[in-house]
Amino acid sequence: MNGWQQALLVVLIMIAAISDTTASRHSTASERSKAGSSANGISEQRAIAIAQQHFRGRVLAINRTDNLYRIKILSDQGIVHTVLINAQNGAVVSTH
Repeated sequence: MNGWQQALLVVLIMIAAISDTTASRHSTASERSKAGSSANGISEQRAIAIAQQHFRGRVLAINRTDNLYRIKILSDQGIVHTVLINAQNGAVVSTH
């Protein structure tokens, strides 16, 4: 193997290593997204699922401030319930 072939082989090995590292980072982010949480806290979908564990019904509104999701749910009986959920960890702060 001459010099340019060795250099080409080194470059190809480096490209393969970089590709593996990038793919690993993407799958980790994808796994966090599927779980419903990230560095920014839980997703809206996860917050809704948590709220609907407390009150079944149709979601009327969801709003997020820095640390809280406020979710309004209309029950089948026509009552509007509000659930406050910690946007970072998914803990229910209050229900009414």
